[in-house]
Amino acid sequence: MKKIIAVIAVLVPLALTGCASKSGSAGVGALGGAAAGGGAYEYRLNQEMQRIESDLKAEKIDQKEYDIRKDQIERLSIFR
Repeated sequence: MKKIIAVIAVLVPLALTGCASKSGSAGVGALGGAAAGGGAYEYRLNQEMQRIESDLKAEKIDQKEYDIRKDQIERLSIFR
């Protein structure tokens, strides 16, 4: 989590200077694109979490496998 925040803290200023325009609005587009990408990433992780929960209820996987997969998803998530 701390690594992701550090990388974002370094990359956002670089992206904003690289996308700078005289009106200053190009940086907003870059941030909007990054936010949309992050939202899609989190949405996909949420779908995967729901899938493993349904697999556990349907007894396709056991509790141990569920816990392993849940831990992997939580480590990949930006917000958890």
